[in-house]
Amino acid sequence: MMTVDGQDFRIRERAEKSGEYDFDWLSGPHDYGFGITRADGSAMPLPEMEQAIRNFLAEIDPATGYLRE
Repeated sequence: MMTVDGQDFRIRERAEKSGEYDFDWLSGPHDYGFGITRADGSAMPLPEMEQAIRNFLAEIDPATGYLRE
């Protein structure tokens, strides 16, 4: 679990391959989130996870709660 800018996310590393993560937006208006795969398969440090969440949130349309088109 990680809270960034007041938004809660559950972060899970995919069991089948290291370096692949799912970010579930728990406090968002919809059942929504995103995934990241690190090319080198290494673990993602917490500051990098936080930045990935901020980048995701910056692309959300406040009117719809989904990525801007």
